[in-house]
Amino acid sequence: MSTPSNAFIAFQKNEETRCIVEAIVDDNPGAVVVDQPAMVKVDVPGRLVIRRSSVEEKLGRDFDLQELQLHLITISGHLDESDEEFTLSWNT
Repeated sequence: MSTPSNAFIAFQKNEETRCIVEAIVDDNPGAVVVDQPAMVKVDVPGRLVIRRSSVEEKLGRDFDLQELQLHLITISGHLDESDEEFTLSWNT
């Protein structure tokens, strides 16, 4: 059986992305955060999910998942987007 590839997302490093990354880590067991001077990358084996409700809880305000685009550097994985979730995954 093959090991799933990592889905990942990388953001510019700022206060809002700190909250987004905290939400990702809470919702994705196995998430690994790679903190660099100007960016932060999150790797998750197989599937990475960003939930609007989790980000709102961390930010303390309403959040539209389209706001991710303001901070996004790159992604890896097949993207599936709704108003409630932003999902990156690899078919295994």
